[in-house]
Amino acid sequence: MLMFVGAAEVRLADGSGRCDGRVEVKHQDQWGTVCDDNWDLREAKVVCKQLGCGTALSAAFSAYFGRGSDPIWLDDVMCKGTEAALSECTAKPWGKHDCGHGEDAGVVCSGNSHPT
Repeated sequence: MLMFVGAAEVRLADGSGRCDGRVEVKHQDQWGTVCDDNWDLREAKVVCKQLGCGTALSAAFSAYFGRGSDPIWLDDVMCKGTEAALSECTAKPWGKHDCGHGEDAGVVCSGNSHPT
């Protein structure tokens, strides 16, 4: 069963700047990760837009930015790419997943500031 994930804060962790990294969402005052099942540029585009980080350059898979250690909150996230926030996309209910942290999703956005 798919549902709208509801309003949720989003952040990127363990990247080289504030606009790339592992996608994490906050639910019940706890940060958790997003599974990379069905994860592609549509979802990455929405995350980059929501964070004010420009356009999506790539959608990262298989814990590219490292494995998270918190709950896996979202799985099978499906966006059209036009949503203003990840919370407007559909997904399995909070905490329902068939993933491990080896499948944590990430993004690389154009607005990233790489260290020199």
